[in-house]
Amino acid sequence: MRATSSAAAVLAAVVLVAGAAGCAGSPQSQPQAGDTRFVAGDGEVTFFAVADRRIAPAIEGPTLTEDTVSLAAYRGKVVVLNFWASWCVPCRAEAPVLKDIAAKTKADGVEFLGISIKDRKAAAIAFENSQSPGYPSIFDQPGKVALAFQGSVPPASIPATLIIDRQGRIAARALGAVKYNDLLDAVTKVSDEK
Repeated sequence: MRATSSAAAVLAAVVLVAGAAGCAGSPQSQPQAGDTRFVAGDGEVTFFAVADRRIAPAIEGPTLTEDTVSLAAYRGKVVVLNFWASWCVPCRAEAPVLKDIAAKTKADGVEFLGISIKDRKAAAIAFENSQSPGYPSIFDQPGKVALAFQGSVPPASIPATLIIDRQGRIAARALGAVKYNDLLDAVTKVSDEK
């Protein structure tokens, strides 16, 4: 009986570690439209050709400050959507990158919008207060916003970043913590499109 309890404890620990890290996958196994698996990402930005871009779904929700925000309110601007959670270590690491690039690109018509996913509200508010990102975050504890992207370009990890072009189409995606120059270059590239 004791050996069974130890085996169960080891199995539970392995599942917990695998869940926290995401399901590892090679670049060939990265999620496609309709795929609901979560994967570990390396932060690399993947661009979509203009002809292949899909319209971002209409999303709306309450922010952590009890306002309501929608993607439609940003129509005509480049929007960077970042899916995060307070318990996510890579999210904490990339937060200063997002904050700085959001401030740097705002004058160019770029807006950032966070999506706090699968989190406790008090923890998400504490995280946002400590980071002071300068942009709102939708509180999406059940993950409905991420599910809205199924059939187009699912975020598929935490953190995940989607760049929406001025026509409301998904122009790029990064799975995992983004690197400063990679995100700045990607946002600039989409922002410079005419």
